[in-house]
Amino acid sequence: TLGIEQEYFLIDEAFFHARPDLALTGRTLFGHEAAKGQQLEDHYFGSIPGRIRKFMDAFETEAWKLGIPVRTRHNEVAPNQFELASQYEEANLANDHNQLLMFLMQKTAADFKLKVLFHEKPFAGVNGSGKHNNWSLATDTGRNLLSPGKNPKSNLLFLTFFINTIKAFHEHADLLRASIASASNDHRLGANEAPPAIMSVFIGSYLEQLLNDFSSKVGSNKFTPEQKSDLKLNIIKIPPILIDNTDRNRTSPFAFTGNKFEFRSVGSSDNCAAAMIALNTAVAGQLRNFRREVEKYLNKGYEKDEAFYILLKETYKSCRKRVFNGNGYSQEWIKEAASRGLANIANTPDALKAYVSPGSLKLFSDNKILSERELEARYEIKLEKYFKKVQIEARMAGDLALNHIIPVALKYQQMLINNVKGMKEIFPEKDFQKNAKMQIALIEELAERIASIRNDVYAMTEARKKANALCSAHEKAHAYCNEVLPYLTAIRYQTDKIELIVDDEEWTLPKYREILHVY
Repeated sequence: TLGIEQEYFLIDEAFFHARPDLALTGRTLFGHEAAKGQQLEDHYFGSIPGRIRKFMDAFETEAWKLGIPVRTRHNEVAPNQFELASQYEEANLANDHNQLLMFLMQKTAADFKLKVLFHEKPFAGVNGSGKHNNWSLATDTGRNLLSPGKNPKSNLLFLTFFINTIKAFHEHADLLRASIASASNDHRLGANEAPPAIMSVFIGSYLEQLLNDFSSKVGSNKFTPEQKSDLKLNIIKIPPILIDNTDRNRTSPFAFTGNKFEFRSVGSSDNCAAAMIALNTAVAGQLRNFRREVEKYLNKGYEKDEAFYILLKETYKSCRKRVFNGNGYSQEWIKEAASRGLANIANTPDALKAYVSPGSLKLFSDNKILSERELEARYEIKLEKYFKKVQIEARMAGDLALNHIIPVALKYQQMLINNVKGMKEIFPEKDFQKNAKMQIALIEELAERIASIRNDVYAMTEARKKANALCSAHEKAHAYCNEVLPYLTAIRYQTDKIELIVDDEEWTLPKYREILHVY
């Protein structure tokens, strides 16, 4: 089953059309942070603005007409950021409904002169948007297999699916990282509003202690009657509602939240199908492996409960290093993860390699989900999509820099020069040097920043040409990631500094303080 939390931004459509970068890339390539962002959390804890509420009422009504069970709406952390959640459904249906809902939201927004932004990081300096996938396993009668039970037997069933899910996530963590990789999600992962690129599992302190106790009590041989009783009476006790008061599940890519796992790394613009195919196949493969191992123990004369206890202990021990209940945002976790041997795959071209790794090919082939050719096709398509998105951003950044930013900066620089000339005419030399000091410094600063932008734009263009001349999608994606993308950061830095200098009336692009604080 799957319940999706869809985050998004809403901005006035006039601002959207006045920002070519938003219109063509989905995000602002330039823009200095506003003085007021999300630091007061007043948007998050405030009421939904009236115009936005009317939009929500309209698209929710249309969604219900189409059978989409939208359920929750609220403000999110960043200004002009919101979230909706639908009732959980069978995963295929939930994903189809989400795709239809995204289209419906965009269509309805036009009636209110609004624009929906699904990009994972449309604005720098404030939180980005995700699409949290609340995933569980259920029987065809609706029984949730990841919900703790009321007796040892039902809790053994819960632990079986719970531990095997963690094991599946551990064994195929790189594949799951690949399933949520994209050019836009790279801007979000690892920031302080999204899980890091390190794939870890949060289970909470109570369950971690329970599993550690369970592992220490279970041996590798047949059990005595006393051992069985001890396990059933003292270990396999799980409360129906699990509450962890550290709230660290928010920093985890894959968090257990009581009766489901929340895959928080999925990007807001993503189709959830890729992540769900990877996760479902990984869990299915692990459950098949677990069953084969159980049958081996049964053939050796072990009772079913004994076989389950022993195998669950061994399974958890083999994937325990993937469990982390601390702060996933911290630098300490990055160091600790490295010491545990967990990968930290920071960019999409590197992450996508997992689609064609031997382990992934075997997993999908053994479970008859995707063939080697189908996986290679997905790998190539995702690489091509990545470098083309970065290519568009680079071309857009160059266009804006040369046709908007530099002309405005030169115009303001000329205004300063004229001001300095006028001051020189009316002030004595001694007073002139003192009074014109600030203007001259600004003229020099603008000259340096303009030159830096111009040089970086031309260098970026040459880097693009070299990348475009490469043969394979793999080579192009890595070239755009390593050689082109850094120029975007460098150009943005200089541009955002110029924005703070130039007269506001001369600046041609709507600023963050306008876009993010007008409903």
